[in-house]
Amino acid sequence: MADTSAIQEHMEVIGADGVHVGTVDRVEGDRIKLTKADSGAQVSEGSGSHEGHHHFISTGLVAEVEGDKVRLSANADVAVSFEEE
Repeated sequence: MADTSAIQEHMEVIGADGVHVGTVDRVEGDRIKLTKADSGAQVSEGSGSHEGHHHFISTGLVAEVEGDKVRLSANADVAVSFEEE
């Protein structure tokens, strides 16, 4: 498991496939809270139910934190299926 203590506000969250998942708002316990303005907008196109509120990704999905990016161990489309609201 990656060192999640290095995750900071405004980092980009990307899937293992390099696809944008969201932007970090903050870490709350064992979950990454994504910003409202950028919670899965790229991945869940056409799905209005995912816009306008925060989404959370489990830190258990974090593969690595490098530079200003948080890379997940799952592809973006799979990672958003694990999102919690």
